[in-house]
Amino acid sequence: MKAVKVADILKDGEYQLGLRLVGGKSGLSKEIAVPRIQKPGLALAGYLEQIHPDRVQVLGSVELSYLSTLSEKQREAAIKKLCSRDIACFVITRGLPVPRTLIQEANKRGIAVLRTDLLSSVLINRVTKFLEERLAETVAVHGVLVDVLEVGILLLGKSGIGKSECALDLVLRGQRLVADDMVEIKKSLPSSLIGKGTDLIKYHMEIRGLGIINVKDLFGITAVRDEKEIEVVVELMEWSGEEHERLGLDEKKYSILGVDLPHLRAPVRPGRNMATIIEVAARNHLLKKTGRHSARELQDALMQRIQRKVNKG
Repeated sequence: MKAVKVADILKDGEYQLGLRLVGGKSGLSKEIAVPRIQKPGLALAGYLEQIHPDRVQVLGSVELSYLSTLSEKQREAAIKKLCSRDIACFVITRGLPVPRTLIQEANKRGIAVLRTDLLSSVLINRVTKFLEERLAETVAVHGVLVDVLEVGILLLGKSGIGKSECALDLVLRGQRLVADDMVEIKKSLPSSLIGKGTDLIKYHMEIRGLGIINVKDLFGITAVRDEKEIEVVVELMEWSGEEHERLGLDEKKYSILGVDLPHLRAPVRPGRNMATIIEVAARNHLLKKTGRHSARELQDALMQRIQRKVNKG
């Protein structure tokens, strides 16, 4: 299972969490494996069975105001009971003062205490996004990812089948390259897949007989994009004489990280313009998203005509 260290949250700059360490430095090595956040109000009131120690615990004005209503003895008891659950880390919001007992217990038990000036709602939203991004399932796939008419299409097929050449043809038609050769795919909640190229070979493409080219340098920034949601998988296959889908009624699926995507198998042969076929596949996918399914509409029309003839007979 993937996990994120508390130190990674503290060092993050992308989500502008504005976190500062105020206690429990030895707890920075603790790991967080779930993206959900908890506000431990009930736990402070004594209902410890409701606490999830593996989550980031956020203490805002409500929680700290409640602690301030307790006597010093009651406050110390509540904090000690909470810290006894081996909490992943605490985050104090609004830049509020941190109770002395909390820092003492955190130092003793190795629980990092962080503070930010953000409101609790803003902090929870940003930390959740941070954790979802870092904890997302990922896989690397050998293929090519292109953005065709705002539809992310993953091209698969054995080496040498012509995936890169097809992608280059699409770029020449005004479409955009996302990744060539190796596509890093990340599952984004609840059920979408985001693909991108590796940092080392981003914007580059290998064309046999020509070598490595930089698509961004050759065609400009509008010919590439850093990442794209994958919506369709097109598998390029050698034309072997076997029967392929003729009507489009039998919709196959391709599963990646538990997400099923429309799967098209396109036979390749000399004289067959694969870029055109992929563009049409993208247009057809957009049409289906509006509720129009050409193959089924044709089938329904044929069945209605047959039924009318049967009724007349």
